[in-house]
Amino acid sequence: MATTTTQLQQLILARIQQAGRMTFAEYMRMALYEPGYGYYVNGESHVGWQGDFYTSTDVADFFAHCMGRQLQSMWEKLGRPEPFTVLEQGAGRGDLAHGVQNWARQEAPELARALTYHTADIKSGQDALQAERLQALAPTVIISNELVDAFPVHIVEKHGAQLYELYVVEQEGRLGVLLDEPSSPEVANYLDSYKIPWRSFEDGWRAEINLDALTWMARTAQLLTTPVACPTRRGKRHGYILAIDYGEKARELYSRYRHYGTLACYYQHQLVEQPLARPGRQDITAHVNFSALINEGRRHGLHLSGYTTQREWLKAYGIDEELTRIRARDFAIIDTERSSDRGQAALLQWYNLRQRAAALTDPAGMGNFKVLILRH
Repeated sequence: MATTTTQLQQLILARIQQAGRMTFAEYMRMALYEPGYGYYVNGESHVGWQGDFYTSTDVADFFAHCMGRQLQSMWEKLGRPEPFTVLEQGAGRGDLAHGVQNWARQEAPELARALTYHTADIKSGQDALQAERLQALAPTVIISNELVDAFPVHIVEKHGAQLYELYVVEQEGRLGVLLDEPSSPEVANYLDSYKIPWRSFEDGWRAEINLDALTWMARTAQLLTTPVACPTRRGKRHGYILAIDYGEKARELYSRYRHYGTLACYYQHQLVEQPLARPGRQDITAHVNFSALINEGRRHGLHLSGYTTQREWLKAYGIDEELTRIRARDFAIIDTERSSDRGQAALLQWYNLRQRAAALTDPAGMGNFKVLILRH
């Protein structure tokens, strides 16, 4: 149970007292997106070195540069359309957008002239699920980087031959949990739809179910597939969805070895294990089921174009070659004046840059993020 120490906790308790217990997904939605109080909408900056977590764009410019080369490849494959409209959902501070556009202006001027880059943040938590308001943009490529993991999740737990759902309740004036029947058929049947043998797992095994991910994929696919009332863009539309996040395909994600699931909370760059503590002040996240995104995309007319790790994706789009060019261009002094103060300073700067590239490709960390590309 959690001690009531925040205004949002009091608001959640009041809502439970009025309407009864809530699913963990409902609690997580309030904790992250309740207007004026939720973690992502309370006006505070939580991303970056001074916040609670950082993303690939905080580590180094290499990520944005590789994204630029990826977009250039897509642009070429699509016949160099003009305008080439890119929409980034969950863009946060816009660092990736700025990095891609700066790279394009310097390295790919023809792409830069065709590129129209739009950003949309999550804000209320429903924004990314309501694609209708973005339909007029008619995007050719839709990007999301660490977006889907921020959608609220249901939590289920196995006991005997039954699957139960975790609910948030009031217990003696504080937030607590209880298990009961699943809140909907979608939750109850989710694991079976991916042929997960959960009945053979040990009692107490937990898993997260992200139904909003299915809604997001369906709505996002519509942005690529809905005809556009524009005389200069007639005929069948073509484009891509590119989603980067941490997670696995279903059989790897929902394995017997993940006994406690993947739910995680981050507070001041520390991993904490109390999701009911500090609602509105800590991030709550869970790994993404990429099988769900792939299957739902296919249901809406999309085709799998690529699925790999961030490490392999960055290497395919030139992170090693860029690092080599920078070493030769900016750090030659290391070879000629290594013993001088200037040489030593350059050596430390080079080590720092190389370490940042290594962090992006670390197979035990960010390098194991998954990159999913769907095409229409």
